[in-house]
Amino acid sequence: MRTGIQEAGAESAAVPAAAAVTGGLARDVVLAVNGLVKSYGDRHALDGFDLTVRAGEIAGLVGHNGAGKTTFVEVVTGLVRPDAGFVRVAGLDALRESRRARRLIGVAPQEQALYVSATLRDNLRLFGSLANLRGSRLRTAVGELAEELRLTEVLDQRIGLLSGGQRRRAQAAAALIGEPSLLLLDEPTAGADPQTRAALLAAVRRRAAAGVAVVYTTHYLPELVQLGATLAVARSGQVIARGTQEALMTGLPGELRLRFGEDDHAPAAGLRPGDLRLPADLAARATVAAGELRLTSSNPAADLAIVLAAGCEPVSVDVRRPDLDDLYRALAQEVPDAA
Repeated sequence: MRTGIQEAGAESAAVPAAAAVTGGLARDVVLAVNGLVKSYGDRHALDGFDLTVRAGEIAGLVGHNGAGKTTFVEVVTGLVRPDAGFVRVAGLDALRESRRARRLIGVAPQEQALYVSATLRDNLRLFGSLANLRGSRLRTAVGELAEELRLTEVLDQRIGLLSGGQRRRAQAAAALIGEPSLLLLDEPTAGADPQTRAALLAAVRRRAAAGVAVVYTTHYLPELVQLGATLAVARSGQVIARGTQEALMTGLPGELRLRFGEDDHAPAAGLRPGDLRLPADLAARATVAAGELRLTSSNPAADLAIVLAAGCEPVSVDVRRPDLDDLYRALAQEVPDAA
C-alpha cells in the first residue's frame, strides 16, 4: 500500500533505488539492497526490503520493534542468509563474496560484541587486524580512535570493567578501526550518557564527511536531526518511506496553540471548542484543555487569522512545526499491520 507521504518522499528522495540507476549502480552507491526476504516459519522478518545508501550519506533507519532493522543488518554483514534478494557493498555481491565485502563494513551491533575478558587495546588490535591493519598503522589507528572517542585512559582496562558509556564508545571504536566504506550502527547510543552520545555523533559526522556511507538505526529521532540524516522508515520487513527529512515531512500538519488564561485555574480553563465559536472545519481539528486551544494545522498563519476573526483573544500564541515523531505516527496510521 502506497501512502501520500511515501509518494512525496520517493519522488524527491536523495537516493534513487538501485534498479533505477541507468546501466547499473551509480558510482557513489556504497550499499544497494534490493528485494530482501527472510522468513522464520510463518514470520516474515524481511519482506521485500530495499535500501540504497551513497558515499557520504547518513541514512537514518527507523521503525518499530520487529520492523526488520536488525535482520537487515545481519544479512548485510553475512550473519544471516536471506531467502531472496541481493546485497551489494561498494559494487561487490555481498552474498557471494561475503568475506571481501565484510572487510569494507564496520558494524556496531545492538548487543555488545567485544571480548569482555580482554582489554580495550587488545580488542581494537584484533578488529584492526581483521581489517588488514598491521604494525605502525594498527598502533596509530588504536591511539587515534581512543583519543577521538575519549577512551585513552581506559585502553588497558578489560572491557568487563568499563562503564556502560565507555562500552558503547568501545563498540563504536571496533566498528571504525578498519576505516570501512560502510558503517552499520544499530542503536549505538541506547542508554548512553550525554558525553557518550556527543562523542559518537561527532565521530559519525566526521566519517560521513570523509565519504563513508552510514546506516544509523535508532529510536531516538532527535539524533537524526542532529546528524542531518536522510530517512528510511521500516515497517513489517519493508522500507515504506525513503527520502530527506524535509521531503517526507512536506504536508504534515503541525499544531497551533493559543492560551486564554495565565494558568490552569484561570476562568478560561473550562472552555470548550464550541465556546470559541470557531468555524466547523476548525472546530473539528481543535481541542481545549487547561485554558489552551490546540489546533492541528497545515497553515498556522491562515488558521490563526480565522481564530482571531471569530473574536478569540488569546494571551499567547505558539506554533509547533511537525517533527520526525509526527512523521512516524502518520506513517504508522496510514500503513496498518497485516491481519
